[in-house]
Amino acid sequence: MSLGDSNACAKVAEINNPEGSGVALILCEHASNHIPEAYSGLGLLSDDRDSHAAWDPGARAIALHLSQALNSPMVAGRVSRLVYDCNRPPEAASAMPEKSELVEVPGNRNLTDAQRQLRVDEIYRPFCDVVSDVITSRKAAGMQTVLITIHSFTPVYFGQQRAVEIGILHDDDRAMADAMLANAHSLQHRRVERNQPYGPQDGVTHSLQLHGLANGLANVMIEVRNDLLRTPEDEVKMAEELLVMIKPALATLAQQGGDNA
Repeated sequence: MSLGDSNACAKVAEINNPEGSGVALILCEHASNHIPEAYSGLGLLSDDRDSHAAWDPGARAIALHLSQALNSPMVAGRVSRLVYDCNRPPEAASAMPEKSELVEVPGNRNLTDAQRQLRVDEIYRPFCDVVSDVITSRKAAGMQTVLITIHSFTPVYFGQQRAVEIGILHDDDRAMADAMLANAHSLQHRRVERNQPYGPQDGVTHSLQLHGLANGLANVMIEVRNDLLRTPEDEVKMAEELLVMIKPALATLAQQGGDNA
């Protein structure tokens, strides 16, 4: 696999099992709360750097478990989404937010166009290049690919409790989401909902659009409430629960012709 400027890519993207022959490509954009030294911590307090505002706690562990269980490649972000959110296009204000829920981000205030472009060039584009190269490599090998992105969300948002535990999100292509939700009854102890706690109207499906829809790949975004991911054991348990929906959904798509490419 050729990754262009491999050093630049390695700084922003972690690749696991790149040659995995499974049908899925697991993506975890918000896997890390790391803020490169050049950004001086974005002026954040320590608690804010560790909070959900900076990353998706538990998401990387789930993504890695799915990658192993499905023998599929995983691409995970190495830089905090407060520096650049790789699930947002460069023109989105939330790509480099001045405020995330209740957390002020001093290092993102009054950024110049040049400063914003530098983050696009150093973080967003290399990350996207890694994902694109994995997809291109798989297409060249004649491999079917279904894009699965993994996220976690906070149980309380702007003071409001969220009852949903697992969200199955989609944009214009709902095939994988439909196939997963058809098996949600197997997790009767979980509250599983479509396009919750976010949906396309919230601007959260950029990766699905850019890497999934644009490449003709079936795709889905999975959100897990992060209070269910407090320990490594919780993370493994949740990954196994997600597989109860993912595995039959992938089989269904394979029967239907998969990625429509």
